[in-house]
Amino acid sequence: MEPPKGFRASVLRFCIFLPYFIGLLFLGFIKGIVLCPLVCLVVTIGNSAVILSLLPVHFVWTFYSIVRAKQIGQILKFFLCLCLPAAIILWLVLGILASVLGGALYGLLSPIFATFDAVGEGKPYPFFHCFYDGTWSTVKRSFTVVRDFKDVCFHSYFSLMDELRICCPDQKHYEIRLLQLPGALVVSALGILVDLPLITFVAICKSPYMLFKGWHRLFHDLIGREGPFLETMCVPIAGLVILLWPLAVVGAVLGSVVSSIFLGAYAGVVSYQESSFYYGLCFVVASVSIYDEYSTDILDMPEGSCFPRPKYREKETESTAFSGPIPRLGSVKNTGSTKEGSVKVPMIDIKPLDLLDSLFVECRKFGEVLASKGLINSQDIEGPRSGKCNQVISIGLPAYALLHEVLRSVKANTTGLLLSDGVTELTTKNRPKDVFFDWFLHPFLILKEQVKATNLSEEEEEYLGRLVLLYGDSERFKNSYAESASPTLTERKRAELDAFARRIQGLTKTVSRYPTFRRHFVDLVKKLLEDLDHNHGGSVKEEGSITEAPAPVKIFSRMFSKSQRSFRRKGSINGSDQETRKGVSRSVHIV
Repeated sequence: MEPPKGFRASVLRFCIFLPYFIGLLFLGFIKGIVLCPLVCLVVTIGNSAVILSLLPVHFVWTFYSIVRAKQIGQILKFFLCLCLPAAIILWLVLGILASVLGGALYGLLSPIFATFDAVGEGKPYPFFHCFYDGTWSTVKRSFTVVRDFKDVCFHSYFSLMDELRICCPDQKHYEIRLLQLPGALVVSALGILVDLPLITFVAICKSPYMLFKGWHRLFHDLIGREGPFLETMCVPIAGLVILLWPLAVVGAVLGSVVSSIFLGAYAGVVSYQESSFYYGLCFVVASVSIYDEYSTDILDMPEGSCFPRPKYREKETESTAFSGPIPRLGSVKNTGSTKEGSVKVPMIDIKPLDLLDSLFVECRKFGEVLASKGLINSQDIEGPRSGKCNQVISIGLPAYALLHEVLRSVKANTTGLLLSDGVTELTTKNRPKDVFFDWFLHPFLILKEQVKATNLSEEEEEYLGRLVLLYGDSERFKNSYAESASPTLTERKRAELDAFARRIQGLTKTVSRYPTFRRHFVDLVKKLLEDLDHNHGGSVKEEGSITEAPAPVKIFSRMFSKSQRSFRRKGSINGSDQETRKGVSRSVHIV
């Protein structure tokens, strides 16, 4: 649908659209009022049950992991153990309150947005869907939210605790310098007392500018059909943004007030890091200027600040989160260059969950191929179904798919990452503005450039793929080359490939802690088991004969099994564990 041309046509289209928009908003609000109590009840009861049932396990296992962590010093361990009961109580209170508030907001807003989305351009039966969409789907997704929350509290939690207890050679050793603590605490208190009123004052003074500038920009885009109003399906949602913009301004002011507490408390961190009470006081003064410059940049106001900004670091070799104003990539003053770049490199309309879905599609495809080669067997697939932890499927297979994503991009000589369709390229310029991409895209781009500089052959790519897949199982890795000769590699090349394997496995571990990862992983195991059963003529167990262990049984079996492995590790250093570390985990950094 083409945007209207001329001022009169634009005003006429706006007058026709306004009653239509108000009607949809009223309908969505009614559905939200009806579903809000039910969804809030489901999310609150489900998440609260998960928190309360796992609370003793979290307390005991966190205490055990802190005590067993080798990269944490004794004084810091003692301090963390003292603070652990308060942290557990805080987690209990905040978790339940966040479940109540999050469930209420989700139950209210999800039907509203679904109502607007139902009348988008190209949608069939819009009259029926504007009433039906956002009703039953919201209730089903509320149960999905509880399931994902359970996966985070169980699987992601144990993954983080395992990483805490495992000591790698390249990890830093953390300890508390007791002599610096009193001064750091005093500076943190002073920072909160100074920054809280000053930053609140600055935020309140800039809030009217943010309100009217935002309305001016949104109405300008609405009349001219630019920005969020360019696509017809986005017009209702963008119109809702106009009405809710004052709430966004209030939220920004409240966020600034809350952030001022942490920004002021960070002065104690600066004082502790620099071992100087003076530098901590300097950051207390400079933090107000940092916030002023940051908010000025966000609002596209003239650069600079009227607040002083003394030097608070003895040596600032690289930019940090508090080292200066952020670059104006999306500012109004750079509108010309931004528009020009947006034509050459359009934004990709893709969400993190879409990438996660495509990742598991690739996992299933590679899983079938690797199962036919014998690199993945039925025990690898049946293990996760029976509650056992199998690194080949849970970490190795997703890491193998991500490795081929990187290799595909290297062979195509692309700037970013080439997705599985072979056409879409994800770069830093056209990536969606989700925090997910900030966390994971940049490390993969660095890894891609490192692999590209290494110039791997096909044999070396196959070697790296098996190394990533088998996840440190040196005996099984050697057996995978029983029928074919292993490629001849120099000591340097072998160290580089080992470093690549560890790097991509670490990135995959981080991705595996994403809330929806476990749910997709369970579906992947079911599909792989069905494919393996179909291809091998029932050589594996039937699906009904594989039952997943109850949650309490999995919890205590996991705790006792890991405790036994940690106590046995001391007696097996010269055995298979040493061979595994020697064959796979070499301490080599690729710069």
